Amino acid sequence: MQGKGLVKFAAIALTIACLYSLSFTWIANKVEKDAQEFAKGDAVKEKVYLDSVASLPVYSSLSYITYQYAKEREIPLGLDLKGGMNVTMEISLSDMVRNLANNSTDANFNAAIKNAEAAMATGESDFIGAFGKEFEKISPNSKLAPLFATKENSANLKIDASNQDVLNFLRKSADGAIDLSFNILRTRIDKFGVTSPNIQKQQGTNRILIELPGVTDPDRVRKLLQGSAKLEFWETYDNAEIFSLLQNVNSILASTIKSTDTSSTSAAQDTSKSKLAALGKKDSSAVDSAAALSKVQAEQAKLNPLFALLNPATYQGQDGQVNLRPGPVVGYSALKDTAKVNSYLSSAAVRAVIPQNIRLFWGVKPMSEESKVFELYALKTSNLGGGPALEGDVISDARSDYDQKGNPEVVMVMNADGARAWRSITAAASADPNNKKSVAIVLDNLVYSAPTVQGEIPNGISSISGSFKVEDTQDLANVLKAGRLPAPAKIVSDYVVGPSLGAASISAGLISTIAGVIFILLFMGMYYSTAGLVANVALLVNLFFLMGVLASLGAVLTLPGIAGIVLSLGMSVDANVLIYERIREELAEGKSARLAITEGFKKAMPSILDSNITTFLTGVILYIFGQGPIVGFATTLMIGIITSLFAAIFISRLVFEWLLDRKKPISFSIKATQNLFKDSKFDF
Repeated sequence: MQGKGLVKFAAIALTIACLYSLSFTWIANKVEKDAQEFAKGDAVKEKVYLDSVASLPVYSSLSYITYQYAKEREIPLGLDLKGGMNVTMEISLSDMVRNLANNSTDANFNAAIKNAEAAMATGESDFIGAFGKEFEKISPNSKLAPLFATKENSANLKIDASNQDVLNFLRKSADGAIDLSFNILRTRIDKFGVTSPNIQKQQGTNRILIELPGVTDPDRVRKLLQGSAKLEFWETYDNAEIFSLLQNVNSILASTIKSTDTSSTSAAQDTSKSKLAALGKKDSSAVDSAAALSKVQAEQAKLNPLFALLNPATYQGQDGQVNLRPGPVVGYSALKDTAKVNSYLSSAAVRAVIPQNIRLFWGVKPMSEESKVFELYALKTSNLGGGPALEGDVISDARSDYDQKGNPEVVMVMNADGARAWRSITAAASADPNNKKSVAIVLDNLVYSAPTVQGEIPNGISSISGSFKVEDTQDLANVLKAGRLPAPAKIVSDYVVGPSLGAASISAGLISTIAGVIFILLFMGMYYSTAGLVANVALLVNLFFLMGVLASLGAVLTLPGIAGIVLSLGMSVDANVLIYERIREELAEGKSARLAITEGFKKAMPSILDSNITTFLTGVILYIFGQGPIVGFATTLMIGIITSLFAAIFISRLVFEWLLDRKKPISFSIKATQNLFKDSKFDF
């Protein structure tokens, strides 16, 4: 066997990688089992327990592995296995069309929209096409352009445009509205904190499918998804203007922490210590050290309750001095701490000292893809107790583009009213050349961007640049167009999958998988004797590699995914059958075992590759064009084909080489199967 050393190295490396990836699932399950034992059926107590140990090391020797770290890397389960909520949302394209026509009162226009809505209710999937047909029926000699060629749409639509041009414009706008709604909903779901959510557009429709595994509060989800998306532009404060206020807030919180807070902290310490004791019975020093650290942290939290969770925006200068970082960002907080910071800032004692013209909003994304640290921005109201400097409905267009250096940026265009207001805002922000201010772009009370204004912008056309990827600028351009394309999203169907149904699905899936594996193992062992046992080793190795790769990729395991696993196991055995039948033919010709095995693997290879490649291509097509469960099936099928080929061709060959080198007897049949189908002819 050529390249035996390389195959061994690949097998060992893959084994180590799979063990590492699968270990996180085992660790997370172990901690959750400890939590269940501690809580004794009390769901609230179990959640408090898990929260208290989330950031504590599970093993003292591996301090970076915490429950939270392991939970993020375990094999995620889909809705059908874990339970949760399934929601279908529909984007109201009729409202979008009305808005693009400035809510025209034209009778024919409104009748066409009403008829198109009725057509959608009876099965029509293309609202824009239905609207065009209905308008043509009602007013065959009328043109749509006068209704839509407004000042705001003038860059994309001319007054003499044909009806087809108008419909093309509406289709493009509809696609943008659906993409925008998709991005907004995805952001909301990410902030909701659901593990492995699935959100996808249903191609060819104005609907979005959302699956939220593990969700237990459907009312909260409905409220979250149907909330209005409001775009705003806010003036900002500089960090230096806010820091003294945050110091004051920290002092107030420290002086007003009540005994109940102290007892809660003690309870959390006790819970953490109990957990540490459960995890480290063999290492009492680690328990004591961690308990001491927890106590110090608790004392620091009492002295500086705000700054224990919100790190001030500072930097260390060349002289070693700690300085306040310029700009509107006033602090940084881990995702798990943002809710507590919000509760501090919304308390009555704190609200009394925060001026009404100051708003504190979080950034929409963490500071980097690796971190889960969010920035807190200080925004300025337009007047005492007022709102933003400018509403998002002034945006007439926005697009993703590139600056002169080739870096991604967003170009936005405002209508006449917006341009005048924008000129005034940018002039004020850039008035002091030594202290230029930022303007924050806010959607759903989350800051998407806060660029520094370099100068007055007189024409309402400006660009937003920064450390953006192309995907970021595309998303931001969609966000900026929110005010111009308000397409309300409503829930048209939702249902809750209970955890008991998920448990039943897991049970059924496991039973089917185990039964299938056992049947295959017995058949191969009985039919091919020693060679069958080799195939069984390859089969189990394949299953191990398959689960390890799924874990490392973060692929969501669903019930159809389990079906894909079972199918890939069958294909793995199919490859062994082809190889063994070839080997038996070579042995029948009187060749030695070593030569027969070499020839059998060589001659069976074309058939094995043909069958697996065609099936893999089928999986690719299912993955690209499929949705939901089909994608889960295709994912496990494609990964399973790759691992099964590796196991059937290389692992089983390594085992045969090992047996041959040690002169072990190798048989490819038992007496009952030796000539079972020899010279058989079936007149198909």
